[in-house]
Amino acid sequence: MTAHHEITAHAKLVEEVATAVQGVSGVAFLRPGLADRLRSAPAWPTSGTGGAPSGVRMTRPDGEGPWHVEIHVVALRHARTLDVARVVRRTVERRLDSLVPAHPAPRVTVTVTGLV
Repeated sequence: MTAHHEITAHAKLVEEVATAVQGVSGVAFLRPGLADRLRSAPAWPTSGTGGAPSGVRMTRPDGEGPWHVEIHVVALRHARTLDVARVVRRTVERRLDSLVPAHPAPRVTVTVTGLV
């Protein structure tokens, strides 16, 4: 597999996970990073072109083991934060299992960074 193909595949996985998280009831949005706050829309890639959402970080420290997935979301104030975090975690686990079923179960960490 070429480096470009690996980067593209990783970016697509991150996008799929981000989309799944954003569909969870109680999630307002993925936490924006500093770069997201500073950049202008026309100057940066749009969805599908490699612009990874900052609220999702996926790594595989040894290259072969399970994905380590860190999710940072802002939740809706009316939602119970613990329930939102649990549903996000299960959603990410299920989504990755459907996308890459042969891999070991991912290690998913969800942090609710704020409420709106």
